[in-house]
Amino acid sequence: MLRDRVASLVLLLVLVVVMWAVELVNIFMSHRLNEYGIVPRTIMGLRGIPAGPFLHGGLGHLLSNTGPLLVLGGLVAVRGQANFVGVTAFIIFVGGLALWTVGRPWPWDDLQNLVHVGASGLVFGYFGYLVARGWYERSFLAILVSVAVILVFGTGILFGVLPTAPYISWEGHLCGLIAGVLIARFTRDRLRRPNAGASE
Repeated sequence: MLRDRVASLVLLLVLVVVMWAVELVNIFMSHRLNEYGIVPRTIMGLRGIPAGPFLHGGLGHLLSNTGPLLVLGGLVAVRGQANFVGVTAFIIFVGGLALWTVGRPWPWDDLQNLVHVGASGLVFGYFGYLVARGWYERSFLAILVSVAVILVFGTGILFGVLPTAPYISWEGHLCGLIAGVLIARFTRDRLRRPNAGASE
């Protein structure tokens, strides 16, 4: 069990390292790689669903995502590899598809060819999963984690899902959050089993 948790945390670190490696390459390419992000309702934009979380608008953008990703992702990862991989994949693909469907630009927007990039959708997804997990699992530890992440990240999450600035993909945040809640709901029966997380 300990080995599984350590392996899961290593996977999280690899994920973050890959994001940093991609960003360093992207800097030398004047961020031309960002064209591989999510472009809503375009066929080419579908490639951004798996690629978008690894692309960022700059070092500041990546830095702002790295801390929450390590903390929230770490809380997901301690439940084991299967849980971490499943939750992460669900948030990336379901949240990404939702963003591709509803994200800007709308026909009446001034913004053209808007590309959505960044790991913040994954961060919001982890937050949604951890909070919803407390509700569905109803164990003391799960509820304690839910309360803790709400107290630490709740204000930022609340403002993150509001359209506060045109250059912030609040739709990506919201879609990731919803995807995180959904994966917790879909696995709620497993979460409620006694010692559900002990063998993960």
